[in-house]
Amino acid sequence: MSLKDTKAEVSTITYDKDKIEAKVASIYEAIVIMGKRAEQINGEIRSELHGKLDEFAVHNSTLEEVFENREQIEISKHYEKMPKPTSIAIREWLDDEIYHRKTDEKN
Repeated sequence: MSLKDTKAEVSTITYDKDKIEAKVASIYEAIVIMGKRAEQINGEIRSELHGKLDEFAVHNSTLEEVFENREQIEISKHYEKMPKPTSIAIREWLDDEIYHRKTDEKN
């Protein structure tokens, strides 16, 4: 699923605890899984944003020559309006879009 097409909530809402922990042994395990996915999403968004903003970068400018580019501002505003990575991860978890598995500890 594309991060731009996500149906995650933009504002804070309350989730049903039973729905979140239904697929795993405890709420804590579900939170860890969603947290790891949120970190992955955050990395994807960050690299995409930096890639777009790097197109506008001028590497040989002095402080006097730096000016705000309107397109940069629009791109930044778009990313600020997107749902937070945590909200996206929760939505993916509730929609069964996150694959997870337990690894066996062999000592």
